Amino acid sequence: MAKLVSKTYGDALFDLAVEKNTVDELMSQTKVVTDALDGNPEMIRLLNSPKITTEDKQEVLEKIFKGRVSDELTGLFAMLLEKSHIGEMKSVLEHFSDRCREYKHIGKATVTSAMELEGAQKTDIEKKLIATTGYESFEIDYLVDPSLIGGVVIRVGDRVCDGSLRSRLDRLTRELSETQI
Repeated sequence: MAKLVSKTYGDALFDLAVEKNTVDELMSQTKVVTDALDGNPEMIRLLNSPKITTEDKQEVLEKIFKGRVSDELTGLFAMLLEKSHIGEMKSVLEHFSDRCREYKHIGKATVTSAMELEGAQKTDIEKKLIATTGYESFEIDYLVDPSLIGGVVIRVGDRVCDGSLRSRLDRLTRELSETQI
C-alpha cells in the first residue's frame, strides 16, 4: 500500500513539475523538505499522531513551509493529510526525486571504501560510472567501512560491483575450503 501511495502521489507531482517546467525547482525544494524531516523526528511523530487534528497538522505544515516551498508542494501536503497518507510524505518525495533524477539522466550511487577517498579518486570513479552507464552525471554518497580492508564497493540502484579485498579473501577462503587434498 505504501509503495502505491508513494508512486501515485510522487508520479502526480512529477507530471505536474514537467508540465509546468519546474522540475529543477521542485527537486531542490523536496531536498529541503526531506532534510527537514530527517533532522526533526519530532515533526514526523507530530504528523503521525492520531491525537492531533488534521487542521492542527495542516497549520503546522503551513507555518513551516508556506512561502518557503511552492504551492504545489504545500498542496501535496494538504492532500496527503486529507487522505490520511501524511506518514508517507517522505517516501512520496523520495519517489518524486527518483523520477526527477531519471528524467534528468542523473544516476545515484553509493561508494564504500576502506578509507576516505581523495578528490582525484572520486573524480575517476564518477568518470568510470558515467562511461559505463547511460547517465550524464551522478549523485554519489561516499562511505567508509574499514572492514573492507581495501578496494571499493559501488552500488548503483540494485547493481553492486564489489571490488573489496574482504570479498576477495572470502571467495578465496570458500574455494580453499572446498578443495580436497
